[in-house]
Amino acid sequence: MATDYEKDFHAWTLENAELLRQRRFAEIDVDNIAEELENMGRSERHELANRFAVLLAHLLKWRFQPERRGNSWRYTIEEQRRRIERLLDENPSLTSRLETAFENAYGDAILIAAREMDCDKNIFPTACPFTQKQALNSDYWPD
Repeated sequence: MATDYEKDFHAWTLENAELLRQRRFAEIDVDNIAEELENMGRSERHELANRFAVLLAHLLKWRFQPERRGNSWRYTIEEQRRRIERLLDENPSLTSRLETAFENAYGDAILIAAREMDCDKNIFPTACPFTQKQALNSDYWPD
């Protein structure tokens, strides 16, 4: 008897993976597998946007609170740059969504930076002060 997708997702995944390996295609849960594959793609896009938001937030903090610069911010910026690069290496098709992810992340970055700096979000420019190329460039540090 097939495991119910809604009642035990973990068992469902194992069962359907085994059915695929055995090439028992008539027995697999096609609709839910297709939905899960689409969700996996969305998840990668969300990760890209989230990584950009953290990177941009720390670049904003770096620029707008120079007196608080330290290794923690530096390493977070470096880490996010590396993780974005790795995400793009592992998922080259995300490159086509790079500009959109970058632009959409800026609004979140403002909120993150304002919260972490405990300041008014309106101190930040409405348009991102960094280009995508600058944000991803390991030699770029806003001053």
